[in-house]
Amino acid sequence: MAKETAVRSGGSPVASTIKLSVMTLAIMNVAAVVSLRGLPAEAEYGLGSIFYYLFAAVVFLIPVSLVAAELAAGWPQKGGVYRWVGEAFGPRLGFLAIWLLWIESTIWFPTVLTFAAVSLAFIGPDQKWDEAFAAQKMYVLAVCLIVYWGATLVNMRGVEAGAKLSKYGALIGTIIPGGIIIVFGVIWLIMGKPLQMPVSAGDLIPDLTNINNLVLASSIFLFYAGMEMSAVHVKDIDNPTVNYPKAIFLSSIITVVLFVFGTLAIGFIIPQAQINLTQSLLVAYDDFFNAFGLGFLGPVLAIALAIGVLAGVSTWIGGPSRGLLAVGQSGYLPPFMQKTNKAGVQVNILIIQGVIVSLLTLLFVVLPSVQAVYQILSQLTITLYLIMYLLMFAAAIWLRIRNPRHPRPYSVPGGAVGMYVIGAVGFLGALLAFVLSFFPPSQISVGSPATFIGFLIAGNVLFVAIPFVIYAMRKPEWKTATGDAAMEPFSWEQPGAAPKPGSR
Repeated sequence: MAKETAVRSGGSPVASTIKLSVMTLAIMNVAAVVSLRGLPAEAEYGLGSIFYYLFAAVVFLIPVSLVAAELAAGWPQKGGVYRWVGEAFGPRLGFLAIWLLWIESTIWFPTVLTFAAVSLAFIGPDQKWDEAFAAQKMYVLAVCLIVYWGATLVNMRGVEAGAKLSKYGALIGTIIPGGIIIVFGVIWLIMGKPLQMPVSAGDLIPDLTNINNLVLASSIFLFYAGMEMSAVHVKDIDNPTVNYPKAIFLSSIITVVLFVFGTLAIGFIIPQAQINLTQSLLVAYDDFFNAFGLGFLGPVLAIALAIGVLAGVSTWIGGPSRGLLAVGQSGYLPPFMQKTNKAGVQVNILIIQGVIVSLLTLLFVVLPSVQAVYQILSQLTITLYLIMYLLMFAAAIWLRIRNPRHPRPYSVPGGAVGMYVIGAVGFLGALLAFVLSFFPPSQISVGSPATFIGFLIAGNVLFVAIPFVIYAMRKPEWKTATGDAAMEPFSWEQPGAAPKPGSR
């Protein structure tokens, strides 16, 4: 998942006289969404993965993009999802939404850092040794902690330091490696090499009666998370009513193509029974390189993938927490969590974030395998992120009902009816994925199913309850002059406006 830094940071669109083309905005969307680390999970399904990718695009990716665009155009003030949900349901749920964006990012860190640890393990000269080393729990634990706290220290020096580290990460660690594996997959197919997956027409439709298939496939929704980032640019494109949907559909097609062909390339060369969630992407690269006499490129590619992860982690450590700080300074966080250093960095939030990441990373020692930790943290990330999306879809529909005449420079196709239909499709799609995420997938050993489900339920209850507790304990002196000046009032706080939604 590539994170939507602009929305996460609580920012609003920056006024600009430069207009984006449809292609430029589409490519920006692709860069915000596409990540390679989750491809092995879907390679488990062979050709059936195509169905899941298309289904998730229709019921989630496209609705998220269009609905977020209308919300960003109608309510462009600072705050992002806090603003959108707060306008509909009041500040309590608005604070919950921005909190969920921060906490799900925090929980996501161990999974992406695991991928970095595995990538670094594959710079060795022998693939079998690399695979065994990458499966060592203490190695993965050590790399995750060292890399995360190192990136945190870099971010504490200020935004500029973090930006330097992140500048070329997407190009080196995602775009180039993604193109390479797709090219090799196509060449492999054209040359008639043996395929390790069934390729009959009947395999295109997966067994939808098997709940275990649906559970692991629900992770595709996390693949597509982040497309709402482009919503902040809805006013930066000419004739947004026509061109914004074009950019969304174009970027959706490119994203689906990259995911589908990247997934199939892994399935072409690795037997289904040997697919490993954390290692198979690196194994696929090694196998392709060795098959074409380019084995020396394996370590180079492994380093490139690790650099991409490290650069992304550096960016995402600072972005979501800055958004939480901006909202917190408006009176929603205690002074301790609002503390900044001389560089203006939210040091205490970063420390709290780091402690949570460290505790979650310790699960590598507790659960039966690195794969098990990877899967359970991925599922927890998905459920928390989907709660935020459920709030966003519900807010968009309710604002259409409650404030139909509010100016919206961009509206979803079909006006009010279009919003009701597209918003409902997105809400129900997110709800389906949310429910399925609580079932342990049979394809992966996660230990006791009861422990797996219990951990997910406890995690959701805990992380959803915390912002409500903080909100209930807030005090007038928590509001700072900086926060009061930066965060514009909600529309219902304006003189003569309708009463505030929700209750305090």
